[in-house]
Parts: sequence; structure tokens; C-alpha cells
Amino acid sequence: MTTGDSITLTGLRVRAHHGVYEFERENGQDFLVDVTVGLDLQKASASDDVTQTIHYGELAERITAAVASDPVRLIETVAERVADLVLSYPAAQSVRVTIHKPDAPIAVPFDDVAVSVLRYAATSPRRAARS
Repeated sequence: MTTGDSITLTGLRVRAHHGVYEFERENGQDFLVDVTVGLDLQKASASDDVTQTIHYGELAERITAAVASDPVRLIETVAERVADLVLSYPAAQSVRVTIHKPDAPIAVPFDDVAVSVLRYAATSPRRAARS
């Protein structure tokens, strides 16, 4: 994150049908999503203008829609999908996405399982395609 500035969304709850096992895909389960977007907030803070930043309410809605759609087997795939979505915003310089799967089918007691990805705008497939 270049400037050290960020917007963080924590604990977005999404009901989705991702999973390796057929019963996960049929029944669905809750996922929790944490996203930290690295961006420069100087223009937004100086102008007090929401168009100079990323509107976190709209971002939250887009993220939850992306997580809920198109079931896949791996939460790693979901994390990458969310990272690509966030990096489609021109202001986004980097993003850390964590997908929590608190009801994962694990045979031992646990509190949470999660995967995280950290991506930068320069390495985003969508950014590279626009260059």
C-alpha cells in the first residue's frame, strides 16, 4: 500500500454456495469477508468529496454480490475474484482480501478458517489488460 492510507471493510456477511463438497454447494453457508484497500486519500480529505475516493458503501454491495454469485470450489478463487473487483477501481493501489469460512467441513474443533490474498494494481490482470 503505497501511501499507507486505506479503507477497510470487516466482516461482510454473505450467504453463498462455494465449496469442494456437493452438500456445501447445495445447502450454502455463510462467509465473512474482510477487505483493506490501499489508496491515496489526500485529494478526498482536502476536497471533502466522495468522488475523490472509493465509496465504501457501494464497494461493500459490489463485494457481497461478487461473493454470492457463481459458486466455485475454493475460497481462494473467491478471494481472487474480490481482489480483481477492488482493483478495477482506478483509485485502488492495492488490496488485501480475507475470506473466512467459519462452517468449513473440518473434522476437528476450530474457530475459523480463512484464506488471504494481497494484490497490487500493477499485477492485476484487469489493470494489465488496460495498459
